[in-house]
Amino acid sequence: MSILFIQGAGHGAHEEDRHLAESLRHALGSRFDVRYPAMPAEEDAPYDQWCETIERDVADAPGPVMIVGHSVGASILIKWFCESVETAAVAGVFLVACPFWGGDGWLYEGYEKLALEPGSAANLPPGVPVFLYHCQDDPIVPFDHLALYSHALPQATVRAHANGGHQLNNDLTVVARDIDSLCAH
Repeated sequence: MSILFIQGAGHGAHEEDRHLAESLRHALGSRFDVRYPAMPAEEDAPYDQWCETIERDVADAPGPVMIVGHSVGASILIKWFCESVETAAVAGVFLVACPFWGGDGWLYEGYEKLALEPGSAANLPPGVPVFLYHCQDDPIVPFDHLALYSHALPQATVRAHANGGHQLNNDLTVVARDIDSLCAH
C-alpha cells in the first residue's frame, strides 16, 4: 500500500515535516511505501502547483494510495480532493493540524483559493474515509479550526488531542493506527 505525505508550507517546512514522514514510515513498517515529495515553492504554497504535484504522485503510486497532509498541505489536499474528478486511486485522506480558510477560519490575502466551497463534502467520493487530527495546544493553527472542518466534513472521523502542538510531537502513530485499521478490513 502506498502512502503519500504532503508537507506543510513555509520556509524549511519540507525539512521540518520530514520528522512526521519518518514517524509514519517507522510506525507503519515495511508493508507500506511512504512517499514524501518536496512541494514546489513551499514558502508560498501555490495551490495549482501543489495540486499538480499531488495529482502526479497519486497517478504514479502503485495501487490505491492513502494521503496524509500536514497543516497548509492538509488544506490543499482536502480542497483538491473535494474538487478532483481523478480520486478513484485514493483509499483514505488524513488531515493533520489543518487550517480552515475563509468563514470563521483564516482570512489571508493570497490564500483564498484554499477555502472550501459550502457543501464541498457532497463532492467527496462515497466510501473514502477522511480523518481529522488536531491538538488543543497547537500554537500555529487554532484548535477551533478542527470544529470548523468537522462541520464542513460531517462524515470525517475526528481525533482531538490534548497536547502535541502543531507537529503532534513528531509522532504520527495515531495516524498509522487508523491507516492500519482501514487496511485490515
